[in-house]
Amino acid sequence: MTTRRSVLKAAFGLLAASAGGTLPVHAAYAAAPLVQRQAPAFYRMTLGSLEVTALSDGTLPVPLEKLFNNTTPEHISSVLKSSFLPSPVDLSVNAYLLNTGSRLVLIDAGTGELLGSRLGHLVANLRAAGYAPDQVDDIILTHIHADHSGGLSIGGKAVFPNAIVHASKRDVDYWLSAENLNRASETQRKSFVEAVTSLRPYVETGRMQVFADNAEPLPGFGSILRPGHTPGHSSIVVESQGEKLVFWGDITHGDAVQFNEPDISIDFDVDSKAAAATRRQAFMDAAEHGYWVAGAHLPFPGIGHVRADSDEFGWVPVNYSAAG
Repeated sequence: MTTRRSVLKAAFGLLAASAGGTLPVHAAYAAAPLVQRQAPAFYRMTLGSLEVTALSDGTLPVPLEKLFNNTTPEHISSVLKSSFLPSPVDLSVNAYLLNTGSRLVLIDAGTGELLGSRLGHLVANLRAAGYAPDQVDDIILTHIHADHSGGLSIGGKAVFPNAIVHASKRDVDYWLSAENLNRASETQRKSFVEAVTSLRPYVETGRMQVFADNAEPLPGFGSILRPGHTPGHSSIVVESQGEKLVFWGDITHGDAVQFNEPDISIDFDVDSKAAAATRRQAFMDAAEHGYWVAGAHLPFPGIGHVRADSDEFGWVPVNYSAAG
């Protein structure tokens, strides 16, 4: 009868016999090539009765020491080094999908084809998360910059064929103004042209709506005017069953510098001084009230809390959960 004891005894006998000879040699496989890609990037959490899905559009290498202002490049390089971040820093570009049970609402739309192959992955990650672009009912823009609105259209066609786009009236008036385009510098003109191109399919089909300062873009979705980064830059607010989540937009670019030094702004701001004041107020409010926040350029999934600490403020990212 074969037993575990007899199998082990036979195995030890084989080893003993091989002491005076050789064991069979198996050919080694060639080294596996580097894969060099990440898994589909989405992350889910529940907020009361709502399902929130963070969607990555990708990451963009940004030389922050050259773009942060009200500081010096040497100081920013030192801060990045202390956080083990080489320059350029990979900044996340995040968007968020909310399933209310009756509607699918997307907060920001990624870059589309405007900013290179490291970005533009929102639709692929949306599909990986179990949804399709034609299922999206509404898109609320925190502001009209290429990394938030560029994914609305590709080749002049709407990527989200059934969606209504909602944006701040201040931002629409600013970025879609022919007068502003005509007097913009050569560097600035690109942003105005991208805004018009991205929004055109929705404007022309009557699927573009504006919301006033601090008004509801949709029932159940509030907004907070937080100007500076753009004139109509707005955070979007949702609440369910006593829980609150504020989608910040571009309150901060990364987590290494501005939480400790909120007065440091970035060259992407239309009004850096106003953006710094807005940032400090947003940090103070989130730290005081303890609600969830989601940042478009915080490390993916960009969801967490703000706390006050000895160095102004600190970022506490969401603790990963496989439960969704």
